[in-house]
Amino acid sequence: MTDQAETGGTMTERVTDVMEKIRPLLQADGGDIELVSVDEECGVVSVRLQGACRGCPSAAMTLKMGVERHLKEQIPEVKELVNVP
Repeated sequence: MTDQAETGGTMTERVTDVMEKIRPLLQADGGDIELVSVDEECGVVSVRLQGACRGCPSAAMTLKMGVERHLKEQIPEVKELVNVP
């Protein structure tokens, strides 16, 4: 699957594009995700979970196995996704 996230724009723009595609899945469960920052030098994306996702016991799994995995597939420069308070 090729989309704009893989082919153009800054890393921050590509991360934003991918997150906009993921956001409806989180919102369907009463949560949301906010992009805090993208460190293009080291490939670290910082996000903040909101709503139901914030206190969910499965939040860490959702971030690592869902959001991070999807970001890494679409944007190879992404090395890690971290949740910030």
